[in-house]
Amino acid sequence: MEFKHVPIMLDECVLGLNIKEDGVYVDATIGGAGHSIEIAKRLNQNGVLIGIDKDETAVSVSKQRLKDAKCKVIIVHDDFRNIKSILENLNIKKVDGILADLGVSSYQIDEASRGFSYNKDAGLDMRMDKTSSLDAEKVVNTYSEKDLVKILFEYGEERYARQIVRNIIKHRQIKPIKTTLELRKIIEESVPSFELHKGGSVAKKTFQALRIEVNHELDALGKLLDDMIGLLNKNGRICIITFHSLEDRLVKNKFSVESRDCICDKSLPICVCHHKKNIKIITKKPIVPGEEELKLNSRSSSSKLRIAEKI
Repeated sequence: MEFKHVPIMLDECVLGLNIKEDGVYVDATIGGAGHSIEIAKRLNQNGVLIGIDKDETAVSVSKQRLKDAKCKVIIVHDDFRNIKSILENLNIKKVDGILADLGVSSYQIDEASRGFSYNKDAGLDMRMDKTSSLDAEKVVNTYSEKDLVKILFEYGEERYARQIVRNIIKHRQIKPIKTTLELRKIIEESVPSFELHKGGSVAKKTFQALRIEVNHELDALGKLLDDMIGLLNKNGRICIITFHSLEDRLVKNKFSVESRDCICDKSLPICVCHHKKNIKIITKKPIVPGEEELKLNSRSSSSKLRIAEKI
Protein backbone atom coordinates (compact mmCIF):
# COMPACT_ATOMS: atom_id res chain seq x y z
CA MET A 1 0.00 0.00 0.00
CA GLU A 2 1.29 3.45 -0.96
CA PHE A 3 2.23 5.68 1.98
CA LYS A 4 -0.27 8.51 1.50
CA HIS A 5 -0.47 11.44 3.88
CA VAL A 6 -1.69 14.88 2.92
CA PRO A 7 0.40 17.43 4.85
CA ILE A 8 -1.81 19.61 7.02
CA MET A 9 -1.55 23.42 6.60
CA LEU A 10 1.56 22.98 4.47
CA ASP A 11 1.94 26.60 3.38
CA GLU A 12 1.25 27.90 6.88
CA CYS A 13 3.93 25.60 8.36
CA VAL A 14 6.58 26.48 5.79
CA LEU A 15 5.86 30.19 6.23
CA GLY A 16 5.75 29.77 10.01
CA LEU A 17 9.22 28.20 10.14
CA ASN A 18 10.68 31.33 8.50
CA ILE A 19 13.26 29.13 6.76
CA LYS A 20 16.85 30.28 6.24
CA GLU A 21 18.42 28.59 3.22
CA ASP A 22 21.50 27.46 5.16
CA GLY A 23 19.63 26.63 8.39
CA VAL A 24 19.15 23.41 10.35
CA TYR A 25 15.56 22.14 10.64
CA VAL A 26 13.92 19.20 12.36
CA ASP A 27 10.74 17.53 11.19
CA ALA A 28 9.96 15.62 14.38
CA THR A 29 7.16 13.60 12.72
CA ILE A 30 8.39 13.17 9.17
CA GLY A 31 5.76 10.63 8.09
CA GLY A 32 5.59 10.58 4.28
CA ALA A 33 7.83 13.69 4.09
CA GLY A 34 4.97 15.94 2.92
CA HIS A 35 6.16 18.91 4.98
CA SER A 36 9.83 17.98 4.69
CA ILE A 37 9.88 18.00 0.90
CA GLU A 38 8.81 21.66 0.96
CA ILE A 39 11.30 22.51 3.72
CA ALA A 40 14.10 20.84 1.74
CA LYS A 41 13.22 22.87 -1.38
CA ARG A 42 14.03 26.03 0.55
CA LEU A 43 17.42 24.83 1.82
CA ASN A 44 20.71 25.05 -0.09
CA GLN A 45 23.63 22.62 0.00
CA ASN A 46 24.68 24.05 3.40
CA GLY A 47 21.24 23.48 4.92
CA VAL A 48 20.41 20.45 7.03
CA LEU A 49 17.07 18.64 7.41
CA ILE A 50 16.67 16.08 10.19
CA GLY A 51 13.61 13.84 10.07
CA ILE A 52 12.39 11.73 13.00
CA ASP A 53 9.70 9.06 13.02
CA LYS A 54 9.03 5.97 15.10
CA ASP A 55 7.23 4.28 12.21
CA GLU A 56 9.78 2.24 10.24
CA THR A 57 7.67 2.48 7.07
CA ALA A 58 7.64 6.27 7.32
CA VAL A 59 11.43 6.33 7.71
CA SER A 60 11.91 4.16 4.62
CA VAL A 61 9.43 6.14 2.50
CA SER A 62 10.77 9.56 3.53
CA LYS A 63 14.36 8.53 2.77
CA GLN A 64 13.30 7.60 -0.74
CA ARG A 65 11.25 10.77 -1.29
CA LEU A 66 14.08 13.04 -0.10
CA LYS A 67 16.97 11.25 -1.84
CA ASP A 68 17.40 14.02 -4.43
CA ALA A 69 17.26 16.96 -2.00
CA LYS A 70 20.13 19.40 -2.43
CA CYS A 71 20.47 19.93 1.31
CA LYS A 72 21.89 17.38 3.74
CA VAL A 73 19.13 15.00 4.89
CA ILE A 74 19.35 12.80 8.00
CA ILE A 75 16.40 10.57 8.88
CA VAL A 76 16.26 8.76 12.21
CA HIS A 77 14.01 5.91 13.38
CA ASP A 78 13.20 7.08 16.90
CA ASP A 79 10.59 8.74 19.10
CA PHE A 80 10.58 12.55 19.05
CA ARG A 81 10.67 12.48 22.85
CA ASN A 82 14.39 11.73 22.33
CA ILE A 83 15.03 14.82 20.19
CA LYS A 84 17.75 16.09 22.54
CA SER A 85 19.79 12.88 22.47
CA ILE A 86 19.18 12.45 18.72
CA LEU A 87 20.73 15.86 18.04
CA GLU A 88 23.55 15.21 20.52
CA ASN A 89 24.39 11.98 18.69
CA LEU A 90 24.52 13.95 15.44
CA ASN A 91 26.78 16.54 17.11
CA ILE A 92 24.20 19.25 16.47
CA LYS A 93 23.88 21.72 19.34
CA LYS A 94 21.22 24.10 18.02
CA VAL A 95 18.66 24.21 15.22
CA ASP A 96 16.72 26.95 13.44
CA GLY A 97 13.31 25.35 13.43
CA ILE A 98 11.31 22.37 14.66
CA LEU A 99 8.05 21.11 13.17
CA ALA A 100 5.80 18.52 14.80
CA ASP A 101 2.60 17.30 13.13
CA LEU A 102 0.97 15.20 15.86
CA GLY A 103 -1.67 13.58 13.68
CA VAL A 104 -1.85 9.92 12.77
CA SER A 105 -0.94 9.61 9.09
CA SER A 106 -3.57 8.67 6.53
CA TYR A 107 -1.44 5.63 5.71
CA GLN A 108 -1.63 4.40 9.30
CA ILE A 109 -5.40 4.89 9.40
CA ASP A 110 -6.05 3.39 5.96
CA GLU A 111 -3.73 0.40 6.39
CA ALA A 112 -6.26 -1.91 8.05
CA SER A 113 -3.65 -4.18 9.64
CA ARG A 114 -2.37 -1.32 11.79
CA GLY A 115 -5.61 -1.39 13.80
CA PHE A 116 -6.10 2.39 14.08
CA SER A 117 -9.46 2.48 12.30
CA TYR A 118 -12.78 1.54 13.87
CA ASN A 119 -14.20 1.18 10.35
CA LYS A 120 -11.97 -1.69 9.23
CA ASP A 121 -11.70 -5.17 10.68
CA ALA A 122 -8.19 -5.81 11.98
CA GLY A 123 -6.26 -6.90 15.02
CA LEU A 124 -6.23 -4.44 17.92
CA ASP A 125 -2.76 -3.03 17.35
CA MET A 126 -2.49 0.82 17.13
CA ARG A 127 1.30 0.86 17.50
CA MET A 128 3.08 3.63 15.62
CA ASP A 129 6.33 1.81 16.38
CA LYS A 130 5.74 -1.83 15.49
CA THR A 131 8.73 -2.90 17.60
CA SER A 132 6.91 -1.80 20.77
CA SER A 133 5.66 -4.57 23.07
CA LEU A 134 2.49 -2.71 24.09
CA ASP A 135 -0.47 -2.79 21.73
CA ALA A 136 -4.18 -2.02 22.05
CA GLU A 137 -5.11 -5.68 22.50
CA LYS A 138 -2.91 -5.85 25.60
CA VAL A 139 -4.40 -2.63 26.99
CA VAL A 140 -8.01 -3.73 26.42
CA ASN A 141 -7.54 -7.25 27.80
CA THR A 142 -5.10 -6.79 30.70
CA TYR A 143 -5.55 -3.30 32.17
CA SER A 144 -7.64 -3.03 35.32
CA GLU A 145 -11.14 -1.57 35.21
CA LYS A 146 -9.93 1.50 37.13
CA ASP A 147 -7.05 2.14 34.70
CA LEU A 148 -9.23 1.68 31.61
CA VAL A 149 -11.82 4.13 32.93
CA LYS A 150 -9.06 6.65 33.68
CA ILE A 151 -7.63 6.31 30.15
CA LEU A 152 -11.01 6.76 28.47
CA PHE A 153 -11.91 9.74 30.67
CA GLU A 154 -8.56 11.51 30.43
CA TYR A 155 -7.35 10.66 26.92
CA GLY A 156 -10.68 10.28 25.16
CA GLU A 157 -12.80 12.68 27.22
CA GLU A 158 -15.40 9.92 26.91
CA ARG A 159 -18.52 10.65 29.00
CA TYR A 160 -19.62 6.98 28.84
CA ALA A 161 -16.24 5.62 29.96
CA ARG A 162 -17.59 3.63 32.92
CA GLN A 163 -20.33 1.93 30.88
CA ILE A 164 -17.93 1.10 28.04
CA VAL A 165 -15.30 -0.32 30.38
CA ARG A 166 -17.84 -2.39 32.32
CA ASN A 167 -18.91 -3.92 29.03
CA ILE A 168 -15.28 -4.53 27.98
CA ILE A 169 -14.62 -6.35 31.27
CA LYS A 170 -17.76 -8.47 30.83
CA HIS A 171 -16.79 -9.50 27.29
CA ARG A 172 -13.12 -10.19 27.99
CA GLN A 173 -14.05 -12.52 30.88
CA ILE A 174 -15.70 -14.74 28.29
CA LYS A 175 -12.94 -14.45 25.67
CA PRO A 176 -10.20 -11.93 24.76
CA ILE A 177 -11.23 -8.96 22.61
CA LYS A 178 -8.97 -9.20 19.59
CA THR A 179 -10.29 -7.08 16.72
CA THR A 180 -11.27 -3.48 16.03
CA LEU A 181 -14.81 -4.36 15.01
CA GLU A 182 -15.33 -6.50 18.12
CA LEU A 183 -14.36 -3.50 20.24
CA ARG A 184 -16.50 -1.12 18.19
CA LYS A 185 -19.55 -3.38 18.69
CA ILE A 186 -18.94 -3.43 22.46
CA ILE A 187 -18.72 0.38 22.52
CA GLU A 188 -21.93 0.73 20.49
CA GLU A 189 -23.71 -1.60 22.92
CA SER A 190 -22.50 0.50 25.86
CA VAL A 191 -23.86 3.94 24.97
CA PRO A 192 -27.46 5.22 24.85
CA SER A 193 -29.14 4.44 21.52
CA PHE A 194 -29.67 8.11 20.67
CA GLU A 195 -25.87 8.56 20.53
CA LEU A 196 -25.70 6.12 17.62
CA HIS A 197 -27.71 8.46 15.42
CA LYS A 198 -25.52 11.52 15.89
CA GLY A 199 -22.80 12.41 13.39
CA GLY A 200 -19.59 10.37 13.58
CA SER A 201 -18.85 7.11 15.35
CA VAL A 202 -19.31 6.60 19.07
CA ALA A 203 -16.08 4.55 18.96
CA LYS A 204 -13.93 7.55 18.04
CA LYS A 205 -13.08 8.72 21.56
CA THR A 206 -12.29 5.25 22.90
CA PHE A 207 -10.03 4.47 19.93
CA GLN A 208 -8.28 7.83 20.40
CA ALA A 209 -7.74 7.12 24.10
CA LEU A 210 -6.30 3.65 23.43
CA ARG A 211 -4.00 4.99 20.70
CA ILE A 212 -2.65 7.68 23.05
CA GLU A 213 -2.01 5.09 25.75
CA VAL A 214 -0.35 2.56 23.42
CA ASN A 215 2.02 5.18 21.99
CA HIS A 216 2.50 7.22 25.20
CA GLU A 217 1.68 10.26 23.07
CA LEU A 218 1.09 12.87 25.76
CA ASP A 219 4.20 11.88 27.73
CA ALA A 220 6.24 12.11 24.51
CA LEU A 221 4.76 15.52 23.68
CA GLY A 222 5.51 16.81 27.19
CA LYS A 223 9.15 15.69 26.85
CA LEU A 224 9.41 17.26 23.39
CA LEU A 225 8.03 20.56 24.69
CA ASP A 226 10.45 20.52 27.63
CA ASP A 227 13.47 20.08 25.36
CA MET A 228 12.73 21.80 22.07
CA ILE A 229 12.94 25.46 23.17
CA GLY A 230 16.43 24.94 24.55
CA LEU A 231 17.51 23.42 21.23
CA LEU A 232 16.63 26.50 19.17
CA ASN A 233 18.95 29.21 17.97
CA LYS A 234 17.84 32.81 18.57
CA ASN A 235 14.90 33.60 16.26
CA GLY A 236 14.39 29.88 15.66
CA ARG A 237 10.79 28.80 15.21
CA ILE A 238 8.58 26.03 16.62
CA CYS A 239 5.51 24.91 14.65
CA ILE A 240 3.22 22.34 16.27
CA ILE A 241 0.04 20.91 14.76
CA THR A 242 -2.35 19.32 17.26
CA PHE A 243 -5.52 17.32 16.64
CA HIS A 244 -7.33 17.16 19.96
CA SER A 245 -7.84 19.35 22.99
CA LEU A 246 -5.41 17.49 25.26
CA GLU A 247 -2.48 18.05 22.91
CA ASP A 248 -3.47 21.63 22.18
CA ARG A 249 -3.77 22.43 25.89
CA LEU A 250 -0.25 21.12 26.55
CA VAL A 251 1.21 23.23 23.75
CA LYS A 252 -0.79 26.34 24.65
CA ASN A 253 0.19 26.12 28.33
CA LYS A 254 3.87 25.53 27.55
CA PHE A 255 3.98 28.49 25.17
CA SER A 256 2.19 30.64 27.75
CA VAL A 257 4.69 29.77 30.52
CA GLU A 258 7.76 30.20 28.32
CA SER A 259 6.58 33.58 26.99
CA ARG A 260 6.40 35.15 30.49
CA ASP A 261 9.09 36.54 32.78
CA CYS A 262 7.33 35.51 35.96
CA ILE A 263 5.26 32.39 36.59
CA CYS A 264 4.73 32.93 40.33
CA ASP A 265 1.33 32.64 41.96
CA LYS A 266 -0.33 36.02 41.48
CA SER A 267 -1.06 36.23 45.20
CA LEU A 268 2.66 36.66 45.96
CA PRO A 269 3.73 40.32 46.43
CA ILE A 270 7.07 39.83 44.63
CA CYS A 271 8.54 37.43 42.09
CA VAL A 272 10.43 34.54 43.67
CA CYS A 273 10.63 32.23 40.62
CA HIS A 274 13.13 34.34 38.63
CA HIS A 275 11.79 32.76 35.47
CA LYS A 276 12.79 34.52 32.24
CA LYS A 277 10.78 34.34 29.05
CA ASN A 278 12.33 32.28 26.29
CA ILE A 279 9.92 32.71 23.41
CA LYS A 280 7.46 35.07 21.83
CA ILE A 281 4.19 33.60 20.61
CA ILE A 282 3.64 34.22 16.90
CA THR A 283 0.08 32.86 16.80
CA LYS A 284 -2.02 34.55 19.50
CA LYS A 285 -4.82 32.25 18.34
CA PRO A 286 -4.10 28.92 16.66
CA ILE A 287 -4.19 28.78 12.86
CA VAL A 288 -6.83 26.39 11.50
CA PRO A 289 -7.31 25.00 7.97
CA GLY A 290 -9.12 27.15 5.45
CA GLU A 291 -12.29 26.15 3.61
CA GLU A 292 -10.41 24.90 0.55
CA GLU A 293 -8.19 22.60 2.61
CA LEU A 294 -11.18 21.26 4.54
CA LYS A 295 -12.88 20.37 1.25
CA LEU A 296 -9.79 18.52 0.01
CA ASN A 297 -8.87 16.86 3.31
CA SER A 298 -11.66 16.31 5.84
CA ARG A 299 -9.13 14.78 8.29
CA SER A 300 -7.66 18.25 8.80
CA SER A 301 -10.88 19.51 10.43
CA SER A 302 -9.74 19.27 14.07
CA SER A 303 -6.16 20.47 13.49
CA LYS A 304 -4.65 23.58 15.07
CA LEU A 305 -1.25 25.12 14.38
CA ARG A 306 0.62 27.09 17.03
CA ILE A 307 3.90 28.89 16.31
CA ALA A 308 6.50 30.41 18.65
CA GLU A 309 9.91 32.03 18.17
CA LYS A 310 12.99 31.81 20.40
CA ILE A 311 14.15 35.17 21.75
